[in-house]
Amino acid sequence: MSSDAVLTKKVADHVMLVTINRPDARNAVNGDVAQGIERAVLDSEKDPDIWVVILTGTGDKAFCAGADLKAVSAGTAGGLSTPGGGFAGFVHQPRTKPWIAAVNGFALAGGTEIALACDLIVAIEEAAFGLPEVKRGLVAAAGGLYRLPRALPKAIALELIMTGAHFDAKRAFHYGLINRLVPRDKLMPEALKLAADICENAPIAVRESLGIARQALDLDDAALREASGVAARRNAATEDYKEGPRAFIEKRAPRWAGR
Repeated sequence: MSSDAVLTKKVADHVMLVTINRPDARNAVNGDVAQGIERAVLDSEKDPDIWVVILTGTGDKAFCAGADLKAVSAGTAGGLSTPGGGFAGFVHQPRTKPWIAAVNGFALAGGTEIALACDLIVAIEEAAFGLPEVKRGLVAAAGGLYRLPRALPKAIALELIMTGAHFDAKRAFHYGLINRLVPRDKLMPEALKLAADICENAPIAVRESLGIARQALDLDDAALREASGVAARRNAATEDYKEGPRAFIEKRAPRWAGR
C-alpha cells in the first residue's frame, strides 16, 4: 500500500522498495511519513513473498532531513512517532526481514537515525550524515546516540555526537558505517544487487541469523548461545532446511519455499 508521503512497490523478486516522498521538504518526517513507513513495515512482515526491503528518498538532494521542524514548531511533534515504531514509525519497530538504506543525498538528524536502524547502507558519494541536534538544543533520541557508537569507533562517534558535525559518505565508508559507496547513477542498481545477493539464500535462515546478529552487542555469550539454539531449532523445522542440502547433493540451485 502507498500513500502520497510514502510510496511502496515490488521492484524485483522478493524485494520491496519503500520511498519517502516529500522532496520539497527534503523528505523530512511528518505524521504521514511516520504512518506510511510503519504501514510498509507491517505489510512487508505479513507478506511471505517479500524477503528484503530497500528504503530510500525521492529526489537527488536528501534521503531524509530528519523531523519536519514545521510540525515541531506547530506543536504536532508527537505525530512524528508511532506507538509501535517510534520515530518515523521505524527506528524501534520490530522487524524480522533485512532492510537496506539506499541513501540518495544527505541523511541528517533523524535521517541518520533511520539509516542506522536499517541493517545495511548503500550511499552515493555525495551523501552526508550527522546528528546536529545539540546545535539546536535537542537530543537525538531516536537511536542515534547508541547506534552510532556501535557502528563507528567510539572516539569518532563521540566527537560527532558532541559537536553535531556532519561527516561525509567517504569518511563513513572508511570507518565501516556504509556497506557500498557508489556514484549516484549506481545507487539503486547496487542496492538491488545487494538485495538479490541476500535473496539467493534461504529466507527463514537469513531472518533467524539476522535476529541473533542484531542482539550481538546487547546480550552476553550465554544468552546469545541460547538464542542461537532456539533459532537453529526453528529453522530446522522448515522445508528449506531440507532443500539446501538436497540441492547441494543434486548439484543444482536451491528452490527456496520460504517455509
